[in-house]
Amino acid sequence: MNVILLSGGSGRRLWPLSNDVRSKQFLPVFQREDGAYESMVQRMYRMIKEVDENAKITVATAEFQVPLLKEQLGENVGISIEPCRRDTFPAIALATAFLRDKLGVDEKDSVVVCPVDPYVNSDYYEMLKKLADRAKDSEANLVLMGMEPTYPSELYGYVIPESSEPLSKVEAFKEKPDAKTAAEYIEKGALWNGGVFAYRIGYVMEKAKELMNVTSYQAMFDGYADCQKISFDYAVAEKEPLIEIIRFSGSWQDLGSFDMLTTVLKPDAIGKSMMDETCENVHVLNETDLPVLCMGLKDIVVAVSKDGILVSDKAKSSAIKPFVDRIMDGEK
Repeated sequence: MNVILLSGGSGRRLWPLSNDVRSKQFLPVFQREDGAYESMVQRMYRMIKEVDENAKITVATAEFQVPLLKEQLGENVGISIEPCRRDTFPAIALATAFLRDKLGVDEKDSVVVCPVDPYVNSDYYEMLKKLADRAKDSEANLVLMGMEPTYPSELYGYVIPESSEPLSKVEAFKEKPDAKTAAEYIEKGALWNGGVFAYRIGYVMEKAKELMNVTSYQAMFDGYADCQKISFDYAVAEKEPLIEIIRFSGSWQDLGSFDMLTTVLKPDAIGKSMMDETCENVHVLNETDLPVLCMGLKDIVVAVSKDGILVSDKAKSSAIKPFVDRIMDGEK
C-alpha cells in the first residue's frame, strides 16, 4: 500500500503547545500501552504499519517540518517537500510524482491520500487498505472514503452518494453548510468529506499535465511557485465523472481544538500538575517544569508551554485562533 500523508497547518488552534514551527500533529500527547507518549503523526505512522508492514508512506510537507518528521519517524521516512504553500492539489500532485520518479512506484499502482491529524482506530487503517485495493481495480478514477456523520457539523464538507450501499457512485459535493442545511444533507444520506481518497498514480500525473503543464517531479518542483493555489476537491474530485465513495462508520475525530483533543486524552493531566477533588472535567497539558495547581474548576483546559499559558472553558477553546493571531503577529 502506498500512502501520502498531508502534513500542513499553522499550529495556532492548539496554542501555546503548537505554533508556526511545531504544528499540532507533532505534539506528544497520546499515551501508548507502554506508558510512553506519541504524537498524531507517530500514531498514524505506527498504525498504518500495523495494518501493512510493507506500506510505503510519504509525508507531503513544508521544509521546516522535515527535522521534526525525521526526529519522530526516523531518517528513512519518505518526504515530499513543498517549496511553498500551494494548497492540496499541487501538494498531492508533487507527492505523486515523487512516488513515481523518486521511489519508482508504477503508474498503475494506487495511492491513498489522507490528512495526518485525525484521531482514528484500527478499522480506519483497514479501510485505507480497502480503499487502495479498490482504486487499483475499479473502473473509477477516484475512490473516496465518506465518514458517517454523527451530528450536523458546520466544519466539514459533505458528499451525497447515489445510494445507501457500502460502495456507491457520487451524486454531488456540498460545501461546508450551516447546521440546518447540514441536517438536510444528512437526511439525504450525505457523508462527511474527510479528505481521504485513492487513485492510480497515472491518473493524477495526467491531471498534473493537464492543469500544471508538467510531466515530471523535477519540473513540478522547479516550477512549484508558479502553480495555481487550488484544492484537490475543486481541481479534480468535483469534476471527475468516474468517482466512487466507500462508507466508513467507525470512529473519526478531527482534533482541531482543545475541546475535541481532550475527549481522547488519557490521563487528564500531562506534565506537572495537581487538582483538588472538586475539579470536574478538567485537563492540564503542561510542558514546563513549573507545577500547575487547579482548584474548584469545571469544564476547563489549561495548557502551558514556554510560549504562553491558556486557561479556557472547553466549549470556547475552538474560538482561540483570532486571539492567538494577535499574540503571535504582535511578536513579529
